[in-house]
Amino acid sequence: MATSVIRFQPITGPANATPQWGVLFDRRIAVLPIQAATTGEFVRHALPQARAATRAQATLSLDEVRLLSPVTSNQQFICQGVNYASHVRESGLDPKNFPFNTIFTKASSCITGPSDDVIRPRHVHLLDYEIELGLVLSEDLTGAREIKADRLHEVLAGLTIVNDVSARDVQLPQGQFYKGKSYRTFGPVGPSLLLLEPHEWALWPNLRMKLTVNGSERQNDLCGSMLFKPHQTLSELSALQDLHAGDLIATGTPAGCAARAPGKLPMFLAKHFISDATKWKLFVRKGLNDPMYLQPNDVMELSIRTDDGRLDLGLQRNKVVPA
Repeated sequence: MATSVIRFQPITGPANATPQWGVLFDRRIAVLPIQAATTGEFVRHALPQARAATRAQATLSLDEVRLLSPVTSNQQFICQGVNYASHVRESGLDPKNFPFNTIFTKASSCITGPSDDVIRPRHVHLLDYEIELGLVLSEDLTGAREIKADRLHEVLAGLTIVNDVSARDVQLPQGQFYKGKSYRTFGPVGPSLLLLEPHEWALWPNLRMKLTVNGSERQNDLCGSMLFKPHQTLSELSALQDLHAGDLIATGTPAGCAARAPGKLPMFLAKHFISDATKWKLFVRKGLNDPMYLQPNDVMELSIRTDDGRLDLGLQRNKVVPA
């Protein structure tokens, strides 16, 4: 049975209180007697203790704590782009033209908690959301390794919810994914790190991602619709760079984002008759009147779970506030 791990601080304690780890049973927490300063330390040393926790040990109410991201800010934050055909198409592109895995990074300092405010910088006007399934490594990968689809449990500890918040008026006109996606608070993660048992990893394609803004559904798709699956991405990344226990990989988002292509005719005209500078000025100008983009006081709610409830990563809820 999957184990729902959370990282938290008591509400009544000082703001700099040492974060604690626990296992969630409904709305009560079994506090784990460990001191792990990072997610890497936790997954290296505390997984057996977490899996051994019982409902009888859950004596702390969820209402008494502030949930933190289960992924600490020292870990690498690696992302996949255009990893769902539906998102490729809404971006005005053809999935056939993407026979490769698109990889980029976000600054780990953008990681924030599952109920913390997302701060919109003053110069950002086209703020967008992206629900993504997050993979958390259980061990270091410091050399090329081929990961089999049925052996994910050998290298992954669990799953979590990621919101890849994006400043489209920075990311797209400037062609800078890192810059447009790395402002502080642009990476809500959690609420839980769901530890899966070996046989449960076969269920990941059945996880359904849903994102709403102010109660209105924007995104809804199955994780199994990914173009490049977790075992493929892990294999490719291990041949490219070192990965470490506790590192986070966000696996891309499906259709439903605010940013999308304007249509075939405008795309054709922009490509052949308009300069890049003019094209992006028009893009931003149009976006300013698009209600899909996030505004101050908007509330995003994200969930990832199987339709039968067998796996449930919890509910992430973040409010947008102005800087």
